[in-house]
Amino acid sequence: MLIGDGVNLRLMERSELGIVHGWENNSLFTGPFEPVQQGTLESLEKQFDKRGENEWFFIESKEGTPIGLMYTMSNSGFYIIGYAVVEEARGNGVCSEAVRMIVDYLFLRKKIVRVQAETNPENIASQKVLTKNGFSREGVIRQSFYSRGVYRDTVLFSILRDEWKGPYYNW
Repeated sequence: MLIGDGVNLRLMERSELGIVHGWENNSLFTGPFEPVQQGTLESLEKQFDKRGENEWFFIESKEGTPIGLMYTMSNSGFYIIGYAVVEEARGNGVCSEAVRMIVDYLFLRKKIVRVQAETNPENIASQKVLTKNGFSREGVIRQSFYSRGVYRDTVLFSILRDEWKGPYYNW
C-alpha cells in the first residue's frame, strides 16, 4: 500500500472487482467526460486477468474505504495513468494527491522516461490535477474516441523524468 497524507493507494484484488463494476456502470461515477458504458462483472474480470504489467489501484480514504480508482498502463518505455473518484470525493485534493503518489511510485520503481495522461478538453478539474503535479500540456488528440453519439477530442499531458521534482513521499 502507498500511504499518503489524505489518501492511500492500494492494489486491487480480483475479489474486489464488484466495487469497480458498480462504479463503471453508474453514469454519476463516470461523469459527463467519459463514455457511457455498461459491462458485466465477467468481462471486467477477464480484463483484470489480462492486465500484465498494468496495475489497478483503489484510491482509499484514510479509513480504508475505496473512493476512487487509479490505473497504470505500460506502453514501451513510458506509462499512461488514469483516475476517477466518487462524486462526493471530488474537489478536495484526492485526485491531486493520488496522481502525485502514482507518479512518484512509477519513477521510483520503473526505468521510464515519461508518464502521460489524457483528459477531456472540457474537464478543467482533471487538467488542474495534472498541471499541479508538474504535467505539461502537449496538445489535442483530435477525435480520439467515440462517446455519447459523437467523436471526442482528448488533451494529452505528460511529465518527463527530468521534470519530476523527486519523491514527495518517503516510502
